[in-house]
Amino acid sequence: MVGYNTPRMDDHVSLYRTMLLIRCFEERLLAAFGTGKLVGTTHAYIGQEADAAGVFAAACPGDVVFSNHRCHGHYLAYGGGPYPLAAELMGKSTGLVGGRGGSQHIQWRDFYSNGIQGGIVPVAAGMALAERERQSGKIVLVFIGDGTLGEGALYESLNFAALWKLPLLVVVEDNRYAQTTPVELAVAGTMAGRFAAFGIPVWERDTTDVLEVKAAATEAVAHVRGGAGPASLILHTYRFSAHSKGDDPRSPAELERLRRFDPLAVHAPRLTDAERQQVKAEVTAAIDEAFTRADADPLPALLSNR
Repeated sequence: MVGYNTPRMDDHVSLYRTMLLIRCFEERLLAAFGTGKLVGTTHAYIGQEADAAGVFAAACPGDVVFSNHRCHGHYLAYGGGPYPLAAELMGKSTGLVGGRGGSQHIQWRDFYSNGIQGGIVPVAAGMALAERERQSGKIVLVFIGDGTLGEGALYESLNFAALWKLPLLVVVEDNRYAQTTPVELAVAGTMAGRFAAFGIPVWERDTTDVLEVKAAATEAVAHVRGGAGPASLILHTYRFSAHSKGDDPRSPAELERLRRFDPLAVHAPRLTDAERQQVKAEVTAAIDEAFTRADADPLPALLSNR
């Protein structure tokens, strides 16, 4: 099944497949939400696919990942399957955590997510300390958004991570809005400066090109894995969808402008027509199978008895 235990090839086709899998899953997810089949809320990753594909092409399969409320793209790029994720979002017993975690609170292998962005960074730092003490060779990646830069717990964590040289990579996905607040109204100074204050090196890119993301991520991951301490990867990107579903203050003109930076459109010309068509067919079949199976699955016992 596409996306599940897929070999981590670094070729153009593999990167395109990962991004298209995320895009198609999210589009199907939003369509399913409109039918009332999902449990709870959901936050789409559409527009940010190059970040997840590029970062996980640079990381190792055994690394520890702590994601946030916009976690589906990270999970799929990490290698998780679309079927158990779809089942979880529908609240089914076959879901990743038995249908009880919903869209924001999932776990698979060494992948974790939580909807409280500021609160996940201290936990990720603790995980990095544990991996260092175990001498496992693993690093911990934690994904935050530009809105998290206003949380005090982040800076306490950065201080400890720098002092103790923890194997922690903080990936900031700046999609220009913290829910509905534009970044220029919420973040003073520079994002890089906030990490530099703790002596943490920064790799910063303003791009939706998956190859540029992968190149920067490869350098940042190598720094952390080499034992030099934490690093930050700041990716300035675009979110095409609303924050969750309908809370979007942006004008149609702004949204149309953002579409010019579509990461799939940027990368697609590097593939042949036949390659794109084959990937599209594989991904479509995987998504159809995932949502069809999940829709037929039972609810957890306690819910089905209500």
